[in-house]
Amino acid sequence: MVGGQLLDTLLDAPDYGRVYALTRRPLGREHPRLANRVVVFGRMAEQLKGLVANDAYCCIGTTIKQAGSEEAFREVDLDAVILFAQAARSLGATRFIVVSSVGADTASKKFYLRTKGEMEDAVTAVGFPSVDILQPSLLLGPRKQVRPLELLGGLLAPVVNPFLTGKRENYRAIPSATVARGMLGAARRGGRGIYRYTYSGIHQLAALRAPQPVPGQAARK
Repeated sequence: MVGGQLLDTLLDAPDYGRVYALTRRPLGREHPRLANRVVVFGRMAEQLKGLVANDAYCCIGTTIKQAGSEEAFREVDLDAVILFAQAARSLGATRFIVVSSVGADTASKKFYLRTKGEMEDAVTAVGFPSVDILQPSLLLGPRKQVRPLELLGGLLAPVVNPFLTGKRENYRAIPSATVARGMLGAARRGGRGIYRYTYSGIHQLAALRAPQPVPGQAARK
């Protein structure tokens, strides 16, 4: 869901001259700045050889129910993310922007949050000068598959969110489109180092606009 929103956001923005979308199946869409590469996770580095990248955006993720087991879940939410990060770094990318989860922690008793914590540690160890980790709570937006608990959470979010204040604010539900804009905002912010953003930080990133070109100079792509 976030990946689709992110692609729309990147193609609507003036920040990049070329957007490479890496997917497991063809997207079936055309855009003058879009190049869709169908890849196999385990062969990404080989399949992308020769491509040059500046910023890498990662929305890889599933659920244990969809994956079928905890092991299969780790293959997607941990192993595939690491493979993509390593491939992106080998292509010259200096910034890695990834969607994780609020509460991600390698010491968590919850398998999901523990795996997300391991993912965060792994991508920060790849060697990017800049890593931006967005940690949203419940994502609101259209999904291809209906998840009853998330549907219920989305219906209750307008009532529950105002009561989540202080440290609990991080657990407010947030639209997937806001997270997508926040990912682009992280690149626009341009800070070096490792950054983590939760609810309010994601909203601040989403509000950032593309820098205006200096008169008489070409916009940087």
